Amino acid sequence: MASFNRVILLGNLTRDIELRYLQNSMAVADIGLAVNDRRKNANGEWIEEVTFVDVTVWGRTAEVMSEYLSKGSPVFIEGRLKLDSWEKDGQKRSKLKVICERMQLIGGRGQGGQGGPEGGAPRSAAARPSPQRAQDSQYNQAAPPDEAYDPGPGEPSGGGDDIPF
Repeated sequence: MASFNRVILLGNLTRDIELRYLQNSMAVADIGLAVNDRRKNANGEWIEEVTFVDVTVWGRTAEVMSEYLSKGSPVFIEGRLKLDSWEKDGQKRSKLKVICERMQLIGGRGQGGQGGPEGGAPRSAAARPSPQRAQDSQYNQAAPPDEAYDPGPGEPSGGGDDIPF
């Protein structure tokens, strides 16, 4: 049976990023993202609906986000869904979240979004380096301990950091 697990989100951070490091020096951040949807209801009135999404970001991507983004900043996230399950007070609990594999900063310096060093084009960071960036130490990072990545037969092996908009 074939499957495909891909999530693409464009939204605003709901809180400042709290970067932390694991014992193996891997950076990790759990962020909240608010994604707005505006549509017309049956009466023809515009309504806004907000969806709040929890996202986990690893490695250099987490470090870049904590350096350039703060509460309210717009950000583009691409990743995959993961179901976390745990037990608390004898009750089983679970939560669906997104594991960020790629992100792109949106907007310029004067717009609340944090663009590149010149304030122009957005910067991007990949949670796993593409072959072109393997030589660039800024993007070298290990995969998260339990999040090893192996591209499937129908998935590209990397390299495509260009977002078509």
